[in-house]
Amino acid sequence: MGSVFSLGVPVEGETSTPVDLPNKENFYLVLLAGQSNMAGRGIIEEPEKLPNPRVLALGEDGKWRLAVAPIHFDKKVAGVGLASSFAEEIAEKYPNVTIGLIPAACGGSGISTWKPGGYHSQTKSHPWDDAIARARVAMNNGVLKGILWHQGESDGKPGLAESYEGNLQDLFQRFRTEFNAPELPIVLGQLGQFPAKPWDKYREQVNAAHIAVSTRMEKVAFVTSDGLTPNSDIVHFDTRSLRIFGKRYAEAYLKLVD
Repeated sequence: MGSVFSLGVPVEGETSTPVDLPNKENFYLVLLAGQSNMAGRGIIEEPEKLPNPRVLALGEDGKWRLAVAPIHFDKKVAGVGLASSFAEEIAEKYPNVTIGLIPAACGGSGISTWKPGGYHSQTKSHPWDDAIARARVAMNNGVLKGILWHQGESDGKPGLAESYEGNLQDLFQRFRTEFNAPELPIVLGQLGQFPAKPWDKYREQVNAAHIAVSTRMEKVAFVTSDGLTPNSDIVHFDTRSLRIFGKRYAEAYLKLVD
């Protein structure tokens, strides 16, 4: 039996429909990291079932497949995420490249688990270690062009929010060091602003940390969640909002790389 990583690099018996890969230099890889609002909990609708031959995702088995929802597999409730509309926008901007999405978000994960050796009990995974392992597998075929991050809900609590800003900056720097890419573009998104569940001071601290880190660090962009709406759980963005959010991420990313 081959080795098994908790985020699926590789898992014996998993199969993916074979896809044709482009030349390495024309295969733009994007790492998807964070917690459940990056993984996506949107209801899967017809647009997310339609494959684009130039948008691929690294499957749980460590093989490339067409990027139809769900792209993530952190939990059985994984659904539509923001990465789909992000990738469509980038593919349209660069007609000669293929986009390779690397799903590595873990629903419910706090930022403390995004460190070497960190363990997340809900998903029985090692978020940092697994993300790096999956990225390394993907980079055999393409070039890492950026990271999309959405996380902070789990850290908007007393005893955690106060240290979030430093932990987030350390994480982003660690990503860049790990990949030997000091200017690797990183886009992070704002927590949901849902009137039915107003922010307390700890969520405000996380929001301030997102803004501060994106302002202080080069090639880091912050995307607002203004006007976006939730599922009935008032925790996760709904499908319509995730489509919009992904486009906002794409717009911010393109400004970083232009």
